[in-house]
Amino acid sequence: MKQNKYDDPGFFDNYSQMARSVGGLDAAGEWPTFRALLPTLREKNVLDLGCGFGWHCRYARAQQARSVVGVDLSEKMLARARENTSDPAIEYRQLAIEDIDFPAEAFDVVLSSLALHYVAHFDTVCRNVHHCLVPQGSFVFSVEHPIFTALAEQDWYYDELGERLHWPVDHYLDEGPRQARFLGHEVVKYHRIVATYLNTLIAAGFIINRLSEPKPTQEMLDRHPETRDETRRPMFLLIAAIKNGQ
Repeated sequence: MKQNKYDDPGFFDNYSQMARSVGGLDAAGEWPTFRALLPTLREKNVLDLGCGFGWHCRYARAQQARSVVGVDLSEKMLARARENTSDPAIEYRQLAIEDIDFPAEAFDVVLSSLALHYVAHFDTVCRNVHHCLVPQGSFVFSVEHPIFTALAEQDWYYDELGERLHWPVDHYLDEGPRQARFLGHEVVKYHRIVATYLNTLIAAGFIINRLSEPKPTQEMLDRHPETRDETRRPMFLLIAAIKNGQ
């Protein structure tokens, strides 16, 4: 059974109140970097894995993508996406990321935002994405940074006054599931080191195009001063890869 916390009413309600859930892509600190990694989407067929509320799907169409398919396991997430989408060129499908089975060379671009660290078998995803991409097609995704996922607590080390001293990193090389606390609920995330992400992509037939470990922009820091500690360690890892082939 694939993990589907987003159909838990309490978890979904908490997620719906997050800044990025309300404000969309502009409220996501990593979005400027993610957007810069994307290829030109005009006249492209795009697949979004873990599409959630459909923000990236609608962005792709705003960039004149030919068609967009958004995949998500959560019925609640897809219901909200459909409520906010009136574009017949966007199709939403309820499906686990690991179970995608699209025809060969069906898409020019596959993207995924902060979803693949919930997936147990990243290698399966990479092979399936490679299969459904055209030669030289792009695979761009973001995950929680391995420095962030190494410890299940995912929290700072504090002094006796509650001041944040540092971000602890331990068991970094011990890959596998982590029982993390997120939005007041227990959630399973999968910790992988940077080398595993890269080598799995290469083994599946991808060429790594670019990596990024973004920090908040100055605009984000000005608007949300509470994010200043996010400059002290990377929270996200972004990878852009290209399907090897002619």
